[in-house]
Amino acid sequence: MGGAPDVVVNLQDRRPIWAFPGWAADELRAAVAANPELGGLHISDSPADGSGDGVGGPPPDVLEALAGARIYMGYGIPPAILAAGGDTLRWVHTGTAGVGGSLHPAMLERLRRGTLDFTNSAGIHAPPIAETVLAMLLYFFRGLDFAVRGGDAARWDPAPYLAADTPVTELASATVGILGYGGIGREVARRVRAVGAEVLGLRRSAPDRSHDELGVRLLHGAAGLETLLAESDALVVCAPETDETRGILSGERLARMPGGSVLINVARGSLIDEPALIEALRSGHMRGAGLDVFATEPLPDDSPLWSLKNTLLTPHVSGVSRAFWRREVDLILDNLERFSSGAPLRNRVDPRVGY
Repeated sequence: MGGAPDVVVNLQDRRPIWAFPGWAADELRAAVAANPELGGLHISDSPADGSGDGVGGPPPDVLEALAGARIYMGYGIPPAILAAGGDTLRWVHTGTAGVGGSLHPAMLERLRRGTLDFTNSAGIHAPPIAETVLAMLLYFFRGLDFAVRGGDAARWDPAPYLAADTPVTELASATVGILGYGGIGREVARRVRAVGAEVLGLRRSAPDRSHDELGVRLLHGAAGLETLLAESDALVVCAPETDETRGILSGERLARMPGGSVLINVARGSLIDEPALIEALRSGHMRGAGLDVFATEPLPDDSPLWSLKNTLLTPHVSGVSRAFWRREVDLILDNLERFSSGAPLRNRVDPRVGY
């Protein structure tokens, strides 16, 4: 396998949990060596950055290796990758689920011409994100925020639980709405339905049935969004960031949610009017908010979200799991076989919808 590599990999994230593990590199080397359609592999040891949608500057060894390569795998696809790979580059894959930063003019032009396939890791992060959502929902429905505050103050305080108007109730008695009923949304629904809650799922496209195999009531369009807002005791935001979803939860729409409702956001902070959410939490209109993503990250020290008693904040880590790499490598290996045989790739990005 002399000459330029066919496959170039730049997945050595500076954060240990997202760094390409040795066993994964070994499996990829074995797969490429065993595939007569592939002519070599370059795995970069240079630090990469997969935060957000990736698209950090590629290191020199990657740019050099891309000359003549047909496949690139990294965190985001910046214009420099396409420029270095040129017309020989046929398939690019990002280890991120979000692709907003990769849909730059150079990428859109290649996709428009049909000379490049672009795949992402949507769905790979879904199981741990869904477990985080379930934990956040139970945190508020079962009053664990009261327990945390009591523990911090070394105070035995059953009063919030025993009050006539206590917000502590059962998740099984609630209706949970999912804004963005895709891969992550379905994993959330699977877990919430197992607890016993009713689930509404808002999709981008019109469904051909009223309920899916999980028993989720399917909604779509503007009317579906209104139903979702009106009927959801808890609303889980899972939608990708696109021109259509950016700012979708305005202050006016948050006000139309039921009093005492809970909001969970594991998508992008830009989907929600953050000042309006803060006001809804301060006023008591909303029971609480579990937030993994924010309008500005890292969340500024002076953000009111830090001091509110009815928030649960995590630093954009809902997808963290040591099980990520097994699913990611399985996707990569499957798509390598598909690429070699000419079969359609899994997780192809549609630039028309932005994911």
